[in-house]
Amino acid sequence: MHIGIAGNIGSGKTTLTRMLSEHYGWTPKYESVTYNPYLEDYYKDISRWSFNLEIYFLEQRFGDVLEIAKSKDVIIQDRTIFEGVYVFVANNYAMGNLSDRDFETYMGLFEKMMSVVKPPDLLIYLRCSVPHLVSQIQKRGRDYEQSISLEYLKGLNDRYEKFIGEDYKGRVLCIDADSLDFENNPEDFSSVTDRIDAELYGLFPMK
Repeated sequence: MHIGIAGNIGSGKTTLTRMLSEHYGWTPKYESVTYNPYLEDYYKDISRWSFNLEIYFLEQRFGDVLEIAKSKDVIIQDRTIFEGVYVFVANNYAMGNLSDRDFETYMGLFEKMMSVVKPPDLLIYLRCSVPHLVSQIQKRGRDYEQSISLEYLKGLNDRYEKFIGEDYKGRVLCIDADSLDFENNPEDFSSVTDRIDAELYGLFPMK
């Protein structure tokens, strides 16, 4: 089984991936962030490094998809290949950070990959407001993230809503995460696992 965690920068995807993997005994698959060779350059000059960064992510995520397909474990993945394309690449293209030529090259490669890619059995979407995202980004203190603009975060949020509501055809569980602190509040985490249990195993969430 393949579970995906979707959400904007600072939404809590990595934390929830870790906690759910520990709770259910699932195998986590994390996004390539801390060792991504393009990320710091990208945030310093987004238009210059967008194509390089997005191709790197696409290659990494496609490799993840191939590994997941071969695994007999239940895999929980921190961000999927679909979001990388329909949210982040679409946003960079809309903002003029990717040229028509680069976008067409990227999408041609992605469409070929789709012949062997299946969506996750369940995609868990952490919906957050921009103020909440900003607060979380500031709290975790990654230097290269502090220059992210509000316009960029809002653009990503708008793309996520379109992706979840229109583009993605798989099974989705939407969680409004602004009021949740699932890392520090056991009741908040239980409310998430109750909803996952209901989706995956047909159990009624506890009141």
